[in-house]
Amino acid sequence: MTDRCDVMLTAEETAESSRGMAPDFHALEVSAVIQETPDCISIVFEVPAHLQELFTYRAGQFVTFRSQVNGHSELRSYSMSSAPRIDSDLQVTVKRVAGGLVSNWLNDNLRAGDRIEVSVPTGSFVLPEDGTSRDVLAFAAGSGITPILSIIKYALAGTDRAVRLFYASSGRSSVIFHESLQLLESKHAERLRVVYSLHEDSGYPDAGRIADFLGSGLNSEFYVCGPRGFMDVVTTTLVWCGARDHQLHRELFTPDDEVVDRSSEGAQVTVTLGERRATITHRAEWTLVQAARAAGLKAPSSCHLGQCGTCMARVTEGRAEMTNNQVLTAAEVAEGWVLTCQARPVTPKISVVYES
Repeated sequence: MTDRCDVMLTAEETAESSRGMAPDFHALEVSAVIQETPDCISIVFEVPAHLQELFTYRAGQFVTFRSQVNGHSELRSYSMSSAPRIDSDLQVTVKRVAGGLVSNWLNDNLRAGDRIEVSVPTGSFVLPEDGTSRDVLAFAAGSGITPILSIIKYALAGTDRAVRLFYASSGRSSVIFHESLQLLESKHAERLRVVYSLHEDSGYPDAGRIADFLGSGLNSEFYVCGPRGFMDVVTTTLVWCGARDHQLHRELFTPDDEVVDRSSEGAQVTVTLGERRATITHRAEWTLVQAARAAGLKAPSSCHLGQCGTCMARVTEGRAEMTNNQVLTAAEVAEGWVLTCQARPVTPKISVVYES
């Protein structure tokens, strides 16, 4: 994927692309373009009768567009903001991003009556079908609200789950679906609660605010979607508070110039903390401290920025690389020390020891 600065590119789509799997595309007519905010549109498609079955989807899934921009074919993935069996039409939402080739082209040029090649829906960011009925706690930032809205609408109309949403946005004018969320809150007052976190008022959400919102809701299904930094803070905090891996559902929306490094996906991480040891299969979006927490170990961490050193541990087998390090000396790094809040494995197997 090139020029990924504009889209919500999902982990599943990236993985499919890397394996060379070609999506199944169909030309769909745009029936409406809705201006959600000054820099965000929703695109409503007319799906003809003979394609209805192919375009059946689950709340939280996405489609891929194949668009011709400046004479080149561009692939971009967007999540549905509509919900199956709730909304009559398939709808996706596209936020304009500075420098984003496709998002800007769509926001500037798309009109009702145009046609776009759209893949059949896919994705695993969905409500589980294992018979559980845990409440839903959702965390969204920016355009990460798109699949979250789909899940919320379906959970409220199709199940008896209670839903809480923590929605971070830069300011009031950039809150996507504000009116839709207000209507849902009014209709489902006893089951839906939305908390807005505006950067212009209270800054970027930190671990304390995430933990406060979590409260006693640890026995929930957690849905987290947005930029990597937001997701790191939320996921680390949830795992720190006791959430287990099977409860966590994550969808990473990346800027186009940030390539998702999936090289650590599937690495076997063994963590030793005191007398406890656990091994877990690593996920690409995790840091080592998140892997330790997901494995059930209360690994120490504080700033999550590579600035305090609380999460220091030593790699005794394999190798890890850090995104940021403002604490460790070159000699300490050479001895195997890492800041686990900033480190990810770069070998198929890695052993990490927290030394008191």
